Order: sequence, then structure tokens, then C-alpha cells
Amino acid sequence: MRDAELKGIGMTSRRTRDRLINRLAQQGITSSDVLEVMREVPRHIFVDEALAQRAYEDTALPIGHSQTISQPYIVALMTEALLAGGALNKVLEIGTGSGYQTAVLAHLVKQVYSVERIQSLQVKARSRLRRLSLYNTHLMLSDGTMGWPGRAPFDGIMVTAAPGKVPVELLEQLSEDGGRLVIPVGDFHQDLLLVVRRGQAFRQEVLELVRFVPMLSGVIR
Repeated sequence: MRDAELKGIGMTSRRTRDRLINRLAQQGITSSDVLEVMREVPRHIFVDEALAQRAYEDTALPIGHSQTISQPYIVALMTEALLAGGALNKVLEIGTGSGYQTAVLAHLVKQVYSVERIQSLQVKARSRLRRLSLYNTHLMLSDGTMGWPGRAPFDGIMVTAAPGKVPVELLEQLSEDGGRLVIPVGDFHQDLLLVVRRGQAFRQEVLELVRFVPMLSGVIR
């Protein structure tokens, strides 16, 4: 990808990105690492060209198949919560979607394993991540409710779709030594939860009220 396309112009320029980052800081995001990565990752390449001029608005945008690229504030909040316990080596993401959250995580952790159930979204995400030379990302087409047991345990797990309750399979794939799970849970009214595992004990807290697409089973090829 050409440098000019990554840097953006007009409503995708550095000045526009800076305004978004300032807004995130005003909303309570305090991690300088998270803010700097979100300043640098070109969100406009993760949406269709027709929506690129809206990429640095603090809003969710459609990416097809009734899915969305999450609101930047929610991306920042979830990433900050995941990293608050310290540096992470291996993170599982459930719901690759556009690949934007994957890209943000890839700058902040050593290895990202990401599961997507819709093949066409996964293909686009893989292409974008390669263009950004993010080779510490590993993608799998699968039912996200099952996680990625072959690569467990994970220091952190982030879920970008909402199940009715926390899947036991994901809890089991958390590291027993402080593994952290950030997940929206609920139907119409959803809570963004942080779950921390110590041995066989799980501590849970509510971070925010949110609205995510529902977590669905099955694979769409």
C-alpha cells in the first residue's frame, strides 16, 4: 500500500486523527500506548472507500454482513482494559471483522490469534493486515464460541460480539495466572465485562454499558 494512502488526506489526514485521539483522551482513555497506536493505525483502510471520510468519527460503521467496525472509544476502552494487567504475550480475539481491532492489538502484544466466522470478512482482513506488515497475527475461520483451544492458554481474550452469557470454553482457555477476558454480555441490554482468572477462580467487573452485534454460531463460507 502506498505511503500516501496510509497517511490519508483531508478527513483521513493526521490532523483529523489527532482530533479523534484528543476526544478519546477527554472521554477517559489514559493509556498513552493505546492512544498512540490508535493514532497510527489507518482506520480508513478498514472500511469501504465510500465510508473512508467517516473513519475518524467516534462511531461504529458498517462493514457488510450485518457487522460493524467498532466505535473507536470502545476499541480503546477494551484494549486498555485488556492491557491493564501488564504486558501480554498471546491474545485471542473473537470476531476479526474488518481487522481493525486485530491491527491495534498487533502493535501492543506479541502474538494475536483471531477467529472469524464469515469468510469474506476474514479474506479482506487478512489482506489489510498483510499490507500493514502485521505478521504477528494468525487468523482462523471458525465458530468463535469455541475459541481456539489448540493455541490456549491465552494471556488475554477479547470478544467483539455479544453472547447471552460468558462461554465456558473461553474461560477455560484463559491463563490461570491472571488471564484477562474482555467481553460484552447480554441481549438487548449488554454489559462490557472484565473477567480475571486466578487458578480456578474468576473475578468479574462491569466496565460499561455497550451495544454489540450478537455472537452467532456456525461458519459462513
